[in-house]
Amino acid sequence: MRLVLALAILLASAFPALAATDEIPNLTSGILSWGAILALVVAYAGVIWGEQHELKKSIPVLIGAGVIWALVAIVYRGQGDEHLIGLMDAGFDHSLVEIGELTFFLVTAMTFVVTLQERNVFELVRFKLLGAGLSQRAIFWATGAAAFILSPFLDNLTTALALVSVVIAVGSATRDRNFVSLSAINLVVAANAGGAFSPFGDITTLMVWQAEKVEFFEFFTIFIPSLVNWLIPAAIMSFAIKNSEAHVVNEPVRLKRGARVMIGIFALTLFMAVSSHVVLDLPPVIGMTTGLGLLMLYGYFLQHHEHVMFEPPTFIEGVDAELLDKIHTHFKPRHKPFDAMISIKRLEWDTLLFFFGILMAVAGIAQLGYLVEVSRFMYGELGATITNSFVGVLSAVVDNIPVMSAVLKMDPDMVHGQWMLVTLTAGTGGSMLSVGSAAGVALMGAAKMRDETGKYTNVYTFMSHLKWTWAVALGYVVSIYVHTLLHVMS
Repeated sequence: MRLVLALAILLASAFPALAATDEIPNLTSGILSWGAILALVVAYAGVIWGEQHELKKSIPVLIGAGVIWALVAIVYRGQGDEHLIGLMDAGFDHSLVEIGELTFFLVTAMTFVVTLQERNVFELVRFKLLGAGLSQRAIFWATGAAAFILSPFLDNLTTALALVSVVIAVGSATRDRNFVSLSAINLVVAANAGGAFSPFGDITTLMVWQAEKVEFFEFFTIFIPSLVNWLIPAAIMSFAIKNSEAHVVNEPVRLKRGARVMIGIFALTLFMAVSSHVVLDLPPVIGMTTGLGLLMLYGYFLQHHEHVMFEPPTFIEGVDAELLDKIHTHFKPRHKPFDAMISIKRLEWDTLLFFFGILMAVAGIAQLGYLVEVSRFMYGELGATITNSFVGVLSAVVDNIPVMSAVLKMDPDMVHGQWMLVTLTAGTGGSMLSVGSAAGVALMGAAKMRDETGKYTNVYTFMSHLKWTWAVALGYVVSIYVHTLLHVMS
């Protein structure tokens, strides 16, 4: 997270105020409106400070969103116009419904991912890859391809974390730190690129689909640019990978009971989300929550079957019955029967609340008219292609969620080709820096190996990624060029 977005909005607000649109009035000139911008800056500063001091990143943005909307309400009511007050109320309600739908969609998707992890689905993928007898260069390509294929259905963070264990196992066996570093970069780029051509692959693509800027099947028309975005840096980096074989100790993995059925329910859930929107013109979230109900129903029957397996003993030789009863009452068992509510409990709630808070904060800024002015300058003066390309560069420094939220709130008049371009750039631009995406940030903490002293040290770092940023940027530029060849851009 960085202050760049907030500063960009602040800078744009310094341009001369233009006439208000029919929908959102221009209320950017007052001191309270500037106070809303300051609240957003302080919230971002709190996120950055919190990363260093173990403060949950959702805390400052939730508080900031509340302060911003309070200032918005004061500014609107200060105009003394009942029509404007009604406009503000409608804007708040619309934002709350829209963001609420996105949040519940993510809750369902993440619950399925956590459940599949618990059922050893991703561990089985790791076991199969390690047991294939591939060379280091082949594993580099196999893990990248797997990330590109899986991320359209899973989020890029989960995909990268599930596959980095393969990379670390090979790197530890061969003592090749360079292999781990390059493979981690490859995973980040592949996961972000794969997620860009699917509504389910990234939060930003979900936002674009939910806003009905791009239809479901139109996302797949950016498959080729997304593939180019990954293949170019992967091909360049592969020459720096040794082609020697990797012999790794690979413990067998078995799927837990019900895993295959849960994969089927997940596929059915995605189908219901798409069909409810395309066929019935309902929000996709209703299909997702219906699928969550099916998962919980199946979990109910599975739980009763597994309950027998984890039933605590009623008697242990030499242990007093009263003491044993206290142990069963006050201590949680290490292994429990499946419970979908436990999967929901294990979600990244800090990330979900951050997502909710930052989108509400951006919606408040938009309600004052700032984003209308930014849109008129950037899309009117610079042009859609340059602006949308810059969005990806900005998302490498600032989280892509508020960037895409700002674009959607600006709602520039663009052809479908431009909306698909900004979807591509916002999803893949973060690959240029290790801090530019959730996958990169996560792997900086997960990609560790033992050094000569036996201590675990980070192999994939900001600087190790920065050395190859030029290759990732080359893939980014070429993917934009390929996209302009395939789509109508004006």
